[in-house]
Amino acid sequence: MFQGLPPLAPFRPRLLQDMKGYNRDKLVRDVGAGATVGIVALPLAMAFAIASGLKPEAGLWTAIIAGFLISALGGTSMQIGGPAGAFIVIVYGIVERYGVANLLIATASAGVLLFLMGLFRLGSLVRYVPVSVVIGFTNGIAVLIALSQVRDLLGLDIAKMPASFFGQINTMALHIQSFNVFAFVLGALCVLGLFIWPRLWAVDSQFRRQLKSIETVSALRATSRIPGPVVALVTLSLLAWVLALPVETIGTRFGGIPQGAPAFALPDFSWETVRLLVTPTLTIAMLGAIESLLCARVADQLGDAPKHDPNQELMAQGIANAVVPFFGGMPATGTIARTVTNIRSGAASPVAGMVHALTLAAVVLLAAPLAFHIPLAVLAGVLLFVAWNMGEWREFARLKQFSNHYRLMMLSTFAVTIVFDLTVAVELGLVLAVVLFVRRQSSIFRAEPVARTEQQLTYKLYGSLFFGAVAKIDPIVTEVERSPEPVNVMLDASHMISLDTTGLDALEQLHKAVHKRGGQLGMVGLHEQPRSLIERSGFATRLHTCQ
Repeated sequence: MFQGLPPLAPFRPRLLQDMKGYNRDKLVRDVGAGATVGIVALPLAMAFAIASGLKPEAGLWTAIIAGFLISALGGTSMQIGGPAGAFIVIVYGIVERYGVANLLIATASAGVLLFLMGLFRLGSLVRYVPVSVVIGFTNGIAVLIALSQVRDLLGLDIAKMPASFFGQINTMALHIQSFNVFAFVLGALCVLGLFIWPRLWAVDSQFRRQLKSIETVSALRATSRIPGPVVALVTLSLLAWVLALPVETIGTRFGGIPQGAPAFALPDFSWETVRLLVTPTLTIAMLGAIESLLCARVADQLGDAPKHDPNQELMAQGIANAVVPFFGGMPATGTIARTVTNIRSGAASPVAGMVHALTLAAVVLLAAPLAFHIPLAVLAGVLLFVAWNMGEWREFARLKQFSNHYRLMMLSTFAVTIVFDLTVAVELGLVLAVVLFVRRQSSIFRAEPVARTEQQLTYKLYGSLFFGAVAKIDPIVTEVERSPEPVNVMLDASHMISLDTTGLDALEQLHKAVHKRGGQLGMVGLHEQPRSLIERSGFATRLHTCQ
């Protein structure tokens, strides 16, 4: 019964492969890289959760639990999983419309869907999403992330922000009189510092060259390894606390972060609820698959580990997203910034990602009360920096180098992502991609007249005769019908590379027209695929010549 189905993907985590030949040197590299990424992930996890309309601990425990599972069970050696900026807009919209409880159900359902996608070997399908669509929605999400942080950057007194683009702009405009200059200064210093910090310690920077004559240069070099977001978080939080600046903090809005592991809890599940959450579930699954596999491809390009297994990666992402909602978590996927940090820090295997999760867990369990004093404006500055790095802004300047089709897909996806939502944007982008592809392929097909006598017309076919190109057979039919005498038609298919059933139907209509006038239709030079379809359909027996 199931003999025609392709085999299911095997469940083989990359960790098992990388453990062969694992040694102390690799362990030291993994521990160092994992600890570094864990520190980097700390402010990002909190910021992503807050921007998504959730409590900061939701982001932290997602980074811990999902990050550990994705590394332990995934199909890559270097990828780091956890909450991602791409999900901010999606999660905020779901929370606004359906509530947190339904977000948990949608996330768990998306996890099941992701696992099934990997199990049935659908990992490679994500590669069919055109790069113009990916860039369009990525830039659109970056704009929306930046917009969502303006409230905290300006310190505006707004109890709840709407999810829509124009609604947010209108709400902030109505509350602009509550502008807090102290919050703005902290956020601006954070953004400025994040831009300056890596350039300050660049190999060829003037600052670093001047340090060569200082005896404490080794200590300063150690300082250079501290991630910029951590430096900004610590220094600006201390500044706000020492000066007692009147700005909103994690403590004043959320009451701090609980010091302890989250409790296991079952969401209020019902099949009726699941039916209502089909669109959010598909959105989370689709975005999670695209983000994780794009991140895996980036890791392949930067690292020297074996190429990723897309199906195994989707199964790991599915397990992680199916588990984290039971601990109050949010959707998780592969994260490019943390993955790049992991690779550049010398990671050797998925153990680094597991260490990153354990590092985060240790920080949360031991130092959670310190998060009480973190200003939300500083986290807004971190996310503004993330949004800037997330966007492919140079692609707008390069648009003039590409075709009108590329421009249309990218700009329409970008605009619809901002004005409507990601699901509509990706759907529109894919529909446009298909329509424009069909149009392009149909323009390639042509039927050129080669010779004409009173008794025979000869045409040479080029390209693919498919549903988008069948109209180009109509002129031959018209010419046959207008002929006062019986006429034979010979089609040279030596340059026709493929044929679909609609194209076959067009040939049959041509055969009917020729036969009705008392002539005969023949085809020569057939390649394997067109010949196979013509023979299987029985059309070959009706042709005068079929070679």
